[in-house]
Amino acid sequence: MLRYNLSYWERETFFKGFDVAVIGSGLVGLTAAMHLKMRDPGLRVAIFERGVLPAGASTRNAGFACFGSMAELLDDMTHLGEDDVLAVVEKRWRGLQALRSLVGDATIDFQMLGGYELFTDDEEDVFRECVFRMPDFNEKIGAITGQPDVYSVVDERLPQFGFRGVQHLILNRCEGQVHTGKLVQALLDQATALGIKIFNGIALRKLEDSAQGVELETETGWTIRVPRVLVAVNGFAKTLLPDIEVTPARNQVLITKPVENLLVEGCFHYDRGYFYFRNIDGRILLGGGRQLDQAGEQTGEFGPNELVRSALVQMLKTLICPGTPVEVDTWWTGILGLGPVKKPIVERYSKNVVVAVRLSGMGLAIGTLIGQEGAEMVLEG
Repeated sequence: MLRYNLSYWERETFFKGFDVAVIGSGLVGLTAAMHLKMRDPGLRVAIFERGVLPAGASTRNAGFACFGSMAELLDDMTHLGEDDVLAVVEKRWRGLQALRSLVGDATIDFQMLGGYELFTDDEEDVFRECVFRMPDFNEKIGAITGQPDVYSVVDERLPQFGFRGVQHLILNRCEGQVHTGKLVQALLDQATALGIKIFNGIALRKLEDSAQGVELETETGWTIRVPRVLVAVNGFAKTLLPDIEVTPARNQVLITKPVENLLVEGCFHYDRGYFYFRNIDGRILLGGGRQLDQAGEQTGEFGPNELVRSALVQMLKTLICPGTPVEVDTWWTGILGLGPVKKPIVERYSKNVVVAVRLSGMGLAIGTLIGQEGAEMVLEG
């Protein structure tokens, strides 16, 4: 790593006079910075991002505009009470509406194609539990969304998708999908238009809060001081705040080459949401599987996990596209921020530092709301 000091010119021109520094240019960081400027246009706001693009998950996810499949929510309720789970569902739903309102559906290619949950032979008991709980879920989640009969069994649609070994489908008709590249590009454009300064390629080594403000030390060795900081680096939070209760989790994702006569349309969840896939540009995007090697995927390092990747390819060829020639085009990984329960952390970490992290794989849905909540907490300081 090249280490150097800032010149007088650099310090006085590029890094002087900021009121708030936001760490991380993902969905949470961008929407937080924008909210700060919209609430107080006079604020001088800067975003510091270690990557050329957001380095965690905001441009590395599947683009699911989802707020919870039934098996996922039932599983969440074994770790968190029903009221708390429903409160998170409400945040996810409100966050999605706030995001759509902020950037516009056409800008991000939003499509309300529905979210389907798959059940195979060995998941009959889980499916039956979902069916049993469906009237109650529809009543409670209907009160959140304002939509009746959010969940329904649609086994009759199975033939149109061409899956093998899938016995049941449960549809969440209020879920959709977006193009996350276009989403983040739109947010970057809006942030720049608001006068927010975005510095890419600046990795922070540590931060230190004091009565004089927050000193940010970069990995290249130079420091700057700002009055207030919002940390929005999600899965990488421990690199700056070692005692924060956030664990990084890597997700493997593939996208196929174009598939002739592709039958898949919509967002699909399997095994409590640990596996997920969708259509995009005549291709299949498929990811997840970290439950197959939780220890190996509990890392903030990008890179392959051959066990998980092998399972994803097997699922692609035997369950999703049986009998259809399908080739993987490319792979990538994204880093999530998890905790003991699926609940974000938005809190004042110290006098001048606020954190908005631990999105638990729900970033696209909940990120806008969490960014706004974090910004409000900064303003209260």
